[in-house]
Amino acid sequence: MNIHNMYNQLGVSDKVYAFGEEILASLRERFDAIDQVAEYNQGKVIAALQKNRVNVGCFAGTTGYGYNDVGRDTLERVYADTFHTEAALVRPQITCGTHALAVALSANLLPGDELLSPVGRPYDTLEEVIGIRKSTCSLAEYGVTYDEVNLLDDGTFDYEGIRAKIKPQTKMCTIQRSKGYATRPTFSVKQIGELIAFIKSIRSDIICMVDNCYGEFVEVIEPSDMGADMIVGSLIKNPGGGLAPIGGYICGTQACVDRCAYRLSAPGLGQEVGANLGLMTSLYQGFFLSPTVVSGALKGAIFAANIYERLGFRCVPNSTESRHDIIQAVELGSEKAMRAFCEGIQAAAPVDSYVTPVPGEMPGYDNKVIMAAGAFIQGSSIELSADGPIRPPYAVYFQGGLTWYHAKLGILMSLQKMVDAGIVAL
Repeated sequence: MNIHNMYNQLGVSDKVYAFGEEILASLRERFDAIDQVAEYNQGKVIAALQKNRVNVGCFAGTTGYGYNDVGRDTLERVYADTFHTEAALVRPQITCGTHALAVALSANLLPGDELLSPVGRPYDTLEEVIGIRKSTCSLAEYGVTYDEVNLLDDGTFDYEGIRAKIKPQTKMCTIQRSKGYATRPTFSVKQIGELIAFIKSIRSDIICMVDNCYGEFVEVIEPSDMGADMIVGSLIKNPGGGLAPIGGYICGTQACVDRCAYRLSAPGLGQEVGANLGLMTSLYQGFFLSPTVVSGALKGAIFAANIYERLGFRCVPNSTESRHDIIQAVELGSEKAMRAFCEGIQAAAPVDSYVTPVPGEMPGYDNKVIMAAGAFIQGSSIELSADGPIRPPYAVYFQGGLTWYHAKLGILMSLQKMVDAGIVAL
């Protein structure tokens, strides 16, 4: 067996492979720590599955109204117990993370209420949901106002600015855990908890919702352990474990989740309807695998940061910082470099490896976006992928990898394409 030759066959040169191995030699201790977090979180998921007596009957498919869907209802209790919340809404009818956030926002905000973002401008696709960019059916159209407080220059919360922006009509604060298409730090669960405690000290009735996308199982606690009224995410990211073909979740207080269920289906129906359409095995098994899959993605992100920082590129987080989501931002400085990086990720894919990614218009985005992803599930960003808007500082956002070994190959191939294009020299 010659692993070196295998990488050659996949397109990685001797020089790039050797550079990668040099970087890896210094990361063993950090990888061991990631494995310990995964082991803890794996136990947490298994405990929830066992507590709720998951059995083969939970995997049966339902159609139509989905009344008395045992598998669906049990899965929601598993999520609630894992994330330590009163209730959960976990549905294939939630099409993506943006949809889950839109449901949570529109269900719990009424005309005259105000939404406050204490962490600066939210992710691009939420701008139209909120009405920051004019859009049909936005919250703004229904009389919900919006305000925001920018982060301080060092990426921390502007507590006095937040205090000044909380008004009598402030009903909810939306806290985005991950960086999105920005190069600010991702917030730790501890930081989010401190922010929630501060907001609640001013007005205890303000609903604190956390966009938890890309953060699940990265730490041993979640924002719901630190006072969040709702945590929201997508099943084609971390908690789906690469097996969930669609779906989203909202975990939180019974009152908040009840409203979300009424908004997703209809008033009076709530969680009683919504057939699982035969997806239960994938949703359960994906959640079971999620802690291990997330650990592989984290190793890939750390590997990427150490490689590209060594080559002089700014990385967020940097090569030594603690990790609070699976996303690695690398500021590449040019569209040419973004294209080369993404070509390498695409070339490493198990699906559509022969395709060349090019920037294009995307719904919900203000700039052209380049996306590289050869995924088994369309748009599944827990699978190996890289993307970014074509705008300064020309940052590419790398995430995912169902296995560490695939993440490693993707990073080496991205470097290979950068070397081939004459952008970097080893």
